[in-house]
Amino acid sequence: MVDLDFGPERISIENIHIIVGLSIFYLVIVRLINKILNPTPKLDPSIFKGQKFLAKFNHLLLYVTILLITISGILKKLFNGETLIIFFREIKINDNFELADLFYEIHVISNYLLIVLIAVHILAVIAHKLFFNDNVLKKIL
Repeated sequence: MVDLDFGPERISIENIHIIVGLSIFYLVIVRLINKILNPTPKLDPSIFKGQKFLAKFNHLLLYVTILLITISGILKKLFNGETLIIFFREIKINDNFELADLFYEIHVISNYLLIVLIAVHILAVIAHKLFFNDNVLKKIL
């Protein structure tokens, strides 16, 4: 989107981006509430403790990163002087372009971090299948 010139095409794509981003934000919040109400089953006690730590840490970082991406995107838009509807309320705050730039940088870096975390997650599933001979993918699905 950064390379697009300002115009109707960019506005349409940006609106879709915002709708998808806010939808992901709401879904993650619903998922976290569900996770609190219905905790995941305990991991097999035979699993190495470091592996348990890495799995939980990766999941935590995935949630934090997704929330960071959406919240930084929201704050970037708001500090640019735009109005957003969040939780059925229209929100507008005073513009502060320095903060908008800061939240934009956080938004971009968080996206790269999310890509790395997803890759690590996928590699862990592959490693479990190939090296540990347990079918973690079935447990995930």
